[in-house]
Amino acid sequence: MRSFGDYPCGRHQRYPTSRREMLTRCASGFGAVALAALTRDRAFGFESAAEGAPAVAGHGTHHEPRAKQIIFLYMDGGPSQIDTFDPKPMLDKYHGKDPGKLFTVEPTQFNNNGTVLASPWKFRRYGQSGIPVSDLFPHVATCADELAVIRSMVSEFPEHTFANYFLHTGSGLQGRPSMGAWVNYGLGSECQNLPGFVAINGGLIPPGGLDCFGSGFLPASYQGSVFKPSGTAVANIGRSERTEQQQKSKLALVQKLDHLGVKHFGQHDSLESAIRNYELAYEMQMAVPELMALSEEPAHIRSMYGMDSDYEPTRIYAAECLIARRLIERGVRFVELTCPQVGGDRWDQHSNLKQGHENNARAVDQPIAGLLKDLRQRGLLDETLVVWAGEFGRTPFAQGSNGRDHNQFGFTVWLAGGGVRAGTVYGATDEWGYKAIENRAEIHDLHATMLHLLGVDHTRSTFRFGGRDMRLTDVKGHVIHDII
Repeated sequence: MRSFGDYPCGRHQRYPTSRREMLTRCASGFGAVALAALTRDRAFGFESAAEGAPAVAGHGTHHEPRAKQIIFLYMDGGPSQIDTFDPKPMLDKYHGKDPGKLFTVEPTQFNNNGTVLASPWKFRRYGQSGIPVSDLFPHVATCADELAVIRSMVSEFPEHTFANYFLHTGSGLQGRPSMGAWVNYGLGSECQNLPGFVAINGGLIPPGGLDCFGSGFLPASYQGSVFKPSGTAVANIGRSERTEQQQKSKLALVQKLDHLGVKHFGQHDSLESAIRNYELAYEMQMAVPELMALSEEPAHIRSMYGMDSDYEPTRIYAAECLIARRLIERGVRFVELTCPQVGGDRWDQHSNLKQGHENNARAVDQPIAGLLKDLRQRGLLDETLVVWAGEFGRTPFAQGSNGRDHNQFGFTVWLAGGGVRAGTVYGATDEWGYKAIENRAEIHDLHATMLHLLGVDHTRSTFRFGGRDMRLTDVKGHVIHDII
C-alpha cells in the first residue's frame, strides 16, 4: 500500500506523508471555506457587504459602533415631563394661578386652558448621579445611573397622528419609512429566522396606525412585523398541511413561480420581498415558538420583570420587555414596544391626570426596570440602546381642572445603554417646564444620535426616491455628542 508521499504533485510538491501533516497543511483551506460560508450569512455581514444586491443599502457601519441593536419603548400619548423626569418647583409656588399672567400661553390642541397645575407627585434624587425621578417611577428610579435624560426635546407637531409619524419616521407625512426600517436597510439583520424589525403590540397601536412601523419607499421586506406578547405571537405560525413534505412541496412550487416571475418581469421589490417573506415565514415556524417559551425563563427573572404582578397591564408589558430581550439575544436589530390598555386612556390625560398617569406608569415601571437590570447582568446593555419616548409632552397648566393638554415645545426622553453617557441630564426647559431653553434637541437630532451609536452616519444612509436622496433625518439632524 502506497503512502501519501508516493504521489508527486508538480516539480517541487509532494503529498503529505501522514494524516497529521495533511490536516496541518489543509487548515488554511478549511478556514477559507468557513469564511466563504460566513460571508454569505447575514449575521456576518452578507447584506451590508453585498453592494448592489436587491433591497440592500450596502454601506454597513461608517464608524465603530457602540450599539448593535435598539429597543424603543414608545410611550403612547405623551407623558408629562413635569410629572416624570423634569421637576419644576415653580409650579408649586403658583399652583392655581392664571398662566396667562405669568408667561405667554401658546395655542393648545383643545384651547381649554385652566390654571397652573403643580405635579401631584414628589421628586427624589436617585443613585450616584442624583437624577431626579418622580414617585410615578419607583422602579425605573433604581436605574437612574443608567439613564441619559434629555429634557429639551421638541417636536414640530402638537397632534398625535402627525407627531407619531414624525417621531417614528422623521416626517409628519404618512408613508415614510420607520426608523426601524431605516436601521435594517442600512445595517441588515443579524438574525436568519426572525424579522429584523419587530413591533410588539401590547394593545395600543399608535395613532397613525401601522404606517408607524412601515417601510415606506424602502423595500417591503424592511417593514416592521407585529408580534403579540402572548400565545403564538403571530397568526398562522403552524403549517396547515398534514405533513412537512406537503408544505415543502407547496413552498417549492411557490418559489418556482416567483422566480419565473422575476425572470419574466425583472427585479421588482414586490416579487423579491414576497420570496424573502415566504422563506422567512418558513424559518419562523421553529423560531417563534421557541422565542415565546417564556415559561423556560427562571422564576426570579419573570418576577423581576413583573410577570407575577396582580395588575394585568404590568404582566402584559413585562412579557413585552422579556420578549424584547429574547429578540435582541437572537440578533433582531430593532424592537419597538407599544403600551398596554390600562382601562382608561393612554398617556394622553386631558383630564384626570393623577389616575391616568398612575395607571400607565404602574403598567410599565417595573418591566422597564427589569429589562434594564436584566440586560446589564447579561452583559447586553452596553451593546443595546434603549430609548424611552412619547410623541410630545404636556402643558404646565391644566386643561379644564385636572388634565394637561399637548405640549410640543419642550419635553423629556431618555436613553440607556448602547454607548450613552449614563447618569447624565442634557438640556433644560424654562422654570415652568413649558419650553426648551437650553440645548434644544429636535426629533431629527434624536434619530441622528441613535444611528450614530449604531455606527451609521445619518447623512450617508440614503435611498434614491422621487428624484432625491432621502434619509431618516431629511436635511436636518445633529448628533448629540454630549450624551455619548
